[in-house]
Amino acid sequence: MESNRDLDLDPNKDDLPLRANTNHMLVRHYVLDLTVHFQRKVIGGSIVLFLEPGVVSSKQGEAGSISNTPVQNLSQVSSKHDVSSPITPEPNKVRPPEEPSHLCGGNDVSSVLWGDESEDFTLVLDCCDLTVSKVEELDVTTVDDLKKLDVDQQHANTDHPSSSLVQRVVSMPSVCWRLQHELYVQCSRSPTVHNAQPLRFHTDQWSLQIRKEGVCAPHDFPRAVRICYETKLTGGSVRWTKDQDGRCCVYTMGSPINNRALFPCQEPPVAMSTWQARVRAPCDYTVLMSGKNQAFPKPAETGFLQWEYYVTMPMPASTFTIAVGQWLEAGVKHPNFEQYVCSHMDYPCRFMVSAARAQAVIPHRVFAPPCHLQKANDMVLPLLPLCLTAAHSVLGVHPFSRLDVLIVPSGFSSLGMASPHIVFLSQSVLTGERNLCGARLCHEIAHSWFGLAIGARDWTEEWISEGFATYLEDVFWSHVQKLGCREAEEQRWLKALLRWRRLSDELQNSEEELQVLRPNKENTGEVSESGASVVKHALNPEKPFMQVHYLKGYFLLKFLADQVGEEKFLDFFKVFVGKFHGQLILSQDFLQTLLDTFPGMSSRGITLEAIISDWLDTPEMPEWLRDACSEWLRTPVVQEVKEEVAKWIHFSGSGGKGSKRKRAGPKVNFKELSPEQLVLLLEFLLEEPMLSLSTLRLLETTYNLQAQDAEVTNTPTYISTPHRHCLSIYLDCLLFCGLINYIEFLAMGVYLYGELMVQEDARQQALARRCLSIIKDDMDQSACSVVEEMIL
Repeated sequence: MESNRDLDLDPNKDDLPLRANTNHMLVRHYVLDLTVHFQRKVIGGSIVLFLEPGVVSSKQGEAGSISNTPVQNLSQVSSKHDVSSPITPEPNKVRPPEEPSHLCGGNDVSSVLWGDESEDFTLVLDCCDLTVSKVEELDVTTVDDLKKLDVDQQHANTDHPSSSLVQRVVSMPSVCWRLQHELYVQCSRSPTVHNAQPLRFHTDQWSLQIRKEGVCAPHDFPRAVRICYETKLTGGSVRWTKDQDGRCCVYTMGSPINNRALFPCQEPPVAMSTWQARVRAPCDYTVLMSGKNQAFPKPAETGFLQWEYYVTMPMPASTFTIAVGQWLEAGVKHPNFEQYVCSHMDYPCRFMVSAARAQAVIPHRVFAPPCHLQKANDMVLPLLPLCLTAAHSVLGVHPFSRLDVLIVPSGFSSLGMASPHIVFLSQSVLTGERNLCGARLCHEIAHSWFGLAIGARDWTEEWISEGFATYLEDVFWSHVQKLGCREAEEQRWLKALLRWRRLSDELQNSEEELQVLRPNKENTGEVSESGASVVKHALNPEKPFMQVHYLKGYFLLKFLADQVGEEKFLDFFKVFVGKFHGQLILSQDFLQTLLDTFPGMSSRGITLEAIISDWLDTPEMPEWLRDACSEWLRTPVVQEVKEEVAKWIHFSGSGGKGSKRKRAGPKVNFKELSPEQLVLLLEFLLEEPMLSLSTLRLLETTYNLQAQDAEVTNTPTYISTPHRHCLSIYLDCLLFCGLINYIEFLAMGVYLYGELMVQEDARQQALARRCLSIIKDDMDQSACSVVEEMIL
């Protein structure tokens, strides 16, 4: 039995509990059958879980060892793969989507009756802000096609024939994935077990707990369970809002709680599973999802269309993404679509398909609301194949077979978010030249390899995803721009200097415990006996504004590349991806493999222990980074900026009251600067105590700052606290020049609040409160709540 004392974790107030007992039971597949109700702002329906008892694993994650993904019972990897679409039978009868489900009573058990005295096994799922009405055990023995399967002795269970059949399905080799998915769907529509005791359930703040009376062990627990539920408007996983044309839409948030307020699931990253989903939405809406297939709608009930998506690569539940809105497609491109020895669990892997290895550009689409359709067509659509080609040239096989890009509503509080087969992109990247848009596309595409195909086994190791994507963003973008070696090197020096300045400010103005890349240190990757754990600091209100995992992780990779040479380092990346794709890793998996590949590093004192100590487990700025910054400041591209800064300071000092000549100001020839140089120029100038408002006005017109991209227009966001003497100039610059259009650039401007509030300056905080009052209705719920908590 699972003791409630084990379940009732007592995390610190800013830690996020992962309650699922994944070491006892694993979800191998989800079948979702959902309807989107825009009038009620509810997503409702059912989810069927196909379960397999887990194997309680020993402690893992000791420094210096290569981690393994535990618990799954795997079949042998097949060398043959069926790449055609699955055949999904039509439903016999579906509840009309316009009729709200009646959620009441069911087999829920009050907390008074749900105690430690029961000897029954408890299945624990991660869940919050869901209204669960019913939990049912399905009788899959009624599925005729399933009964035709041969159940060998390994899967036979005479006491539980239904469990034997489910085990046979989840154990099918990847070559049979089409049949497997078809059987999953048929099983999901099975009736409940006749005359069986109902499955009792109980919900608390962070979990859904399920029991079957008299069942004391995971191996005797039902293997196919249907949960009927609805989302709540308060749920942090789902964002109900309006697009830039004022039309209703909904999308998943990627918030700290991930998808547990969208469907009951197992959130620990080790709980990888496949899924398929049927989603009904009004006819004038498009349903986009992180599915392998490019779905086409089918008629459902009157006024509704039905969209079906699926994945064949096991992924953490946190990667499930959905967006429903009146999106329009900017254009259609369908390149012709159609070995590694894989180490992951068995699934139809693109790395095993020879045609995929040569496919530099995967099929892709771009969606946007009508008001941004032209920009999406003019900027995003032409850049996308270039970025995909660049990524392929560096890392090889695209892990996913297609890609949708969606310009999300203005309240999206990030520049982008990557999920399998779909990328959310902020409208903030559509302004100015193509630099910001292209670099952000490169960043999100990099997540296909680092973050999705290869994930962190412990969520606290965000640098494995974000540090890698930030590093590869520059590499890909240099390829897209077709820069020569010298030009590419200079651009990366400049970007490194800008990132160093931001990291320095962050380290000076945040809690030390939030600056560590491995907050759990030597305990990283460890879980309780049941598989439950917590994500340290995940609910801390300062955490969303922190970029340390992006920046310090990026600099760690830059340091390692400096030791072996960038060309060899990128070649190693491709080899590493070939070995570890489809798996979850810890930091030492990457670092130890690198050290084994380049044994000469250890003779220079670069050992696993030294890297972990200097970069991962301490908040200090590593010594290498301090030295490198001094070199970046002396590079020619930075010297050009310093020369322009000197011109502006001289101009400001010469433009005071006096003769007509002085009032007109001296004639100065200012050089044209790249976007990165312009950002650095503004940062240097805004540190000056003597700039006049007239100088700021001329800055705005000389460089046409209003038309620049969001990186330039949001430069004041990153002003460091030591420069309080220029506060009045800083505020005048914000208000007069309009350097932050709070609605248009919310994805960038949301960081302003964190920067303003940590200063603890009354005037800055007043500005933050004023801005929030203007835009709070357009912000993501999670971002808004975090900002309110900081400034109130």
